[in-house]
Amino acid sequence: MAFESLSDKLSAAFKKLRGKGRLTAADVKEAMKEVRMALLEADVSYKVVKEFTKNVTERASGSDVLEALSPAQQVIKIVNEELVKLMGSENQRLSIGSKSPSVVMLVGLQGAGKTTNGAKLAAYMRKQGKRPLLAACDIYRPAAIKQLETVGKQLDIPVFQMGTTNPVDIAKAAIEHAKKHGNDLVFLDTAGRLHIDEELMNELQNIKEAVEPSEILLVVDAMTGQDAVNAANAFNDALGVTGVMLTKLDGDARGGAALSIKASTGKPIKFIGVGEKLDQIEPFYPDRMASRILGMGDVLTLIEKAEQTYDEKKALELAEKMKENRFTLEDYLDQMRQLRGMGDLNDLVGMIPGVDAKALKGAKVDEKEMAHIEAIILAMTPKERENPSVLNSSRKKRIAAGSGTSVVDVNRLLKQFSAMQTMMKQLSGKSMKKLQRKMGGGGFGGLGGLF
Repeated sequence: MAFESLSDKLSAAFKKLRGKGRLTAADVKEAMKEVRMALLEADVSYKVVKEFTKNVTERASGSDVLEALSPAQQVIKIVNEELVKLMGSENQRLSIGSKSPSVVMLVGLQGAGKTTNGAKLAAYMRKQGKRPLLAACDIYRPAAIKQLETVGKQLDIPVFQMGTTNPVDIAKAAIEHAKKHGNDLVFLDTAGRLHIDEELMNELQNIKEAVEPSEILLVVDAMTGQDAVNAANAFNDALGVTGVMLTKLDGDARGGAALSIKASTGKPIKFIGVGEKLDQIEPFYPDRMASRILGMGDVLTLIEKAEQTYDEKKALELAEKMKENRFTLEDYLDQMRQLRGMGDLNDLVGMIPGVDAKALKGAKVDEKEMAHIEAIILAMTPKERENPSVLNSSRKKRIAAGSGTSVVDVNRLLKQFSAMQTMMKQLSGKSMKKLQRKMGGGGFGGLGGLF
């Protein structure tokens, strides 16, 4: 996961500070030396690192910090605030023009994930009440149009294409098509190159002049580090981009691009791609990202993920069932599916303050195991799901055969389910309410049964 190495190094630097009852200017200087090295190793630009550590050192060397009862906490607080400032201070929404349809021009180098992540963004905006249209303006890359049509079909978002005619004509025709068909937001998937050249920039400038987009969103691959920042500067100089989408932040990116782009270009990061699945896109919140970098968790994003996955009515019904010990295999299956919808367990754990995600490294949701569990439960009759105690040897053999598993697998599932039921019985009505409060109330209540 991005920032993992940076988080470890910053934690080590702050751990040394926590062992001191009082800080000296020398302590702060030594800590900032380690912070500087950690940022440089994360591929943050030298200029940005120099300015960042200068600001932190000045603030951390004040008497209110050096004489504080918890000086280490004060330094961490300052670092957190400076990280937030470095990344843009607050979330920047997608710019929507006053006239309909609004046009978002997606630009970037080839391989950054522009086509797929543009489609993800269109799907995200549909959830916000918009009616998006995807327009295939990349006429050069083999299968680019087909790729856009494929992801559009998977997301049930219409795609406009005119083959390999002039991209400017395609963009203008897409807007006319949107007007006629009630689409209020058009995403132009433009061509990229493996490198920046004059021909590419001229084409993009011509499209910009022809359609006057309300947003020019630059899609950059976080894995490319400082190259991403260099590309961002070049595109911004030529087109005047309005924002950035960082992709592949779920991979081994060191994080330097996220920490450098805003300072280098003055343009905010608006969205981040956090996985390969078509719903794995998030608005970028500098304060939440700073908290994750410093190992302080990201509860707000965790809650938002749960709210997107959970139905409040179903959560309340489940809490009631748990309280009355009426938790069935059907409920178990539903909980498992919703956990799978929230994404990688490792990522979720990293959002919980005080939990060491490294201790659970490799603890991922086993998709294959989930598929087996789902197949076993679906092979049961409604009566068997409601009351597993009726499952005798012959029934188990039938279920195993119907699900493509073994009787051993069926017994393992029943044992897991029985253990969960035992846990439910131990939860009195009072402790259940306490659990629900801890998990965030009714709309978040069902999460307790997933871990």
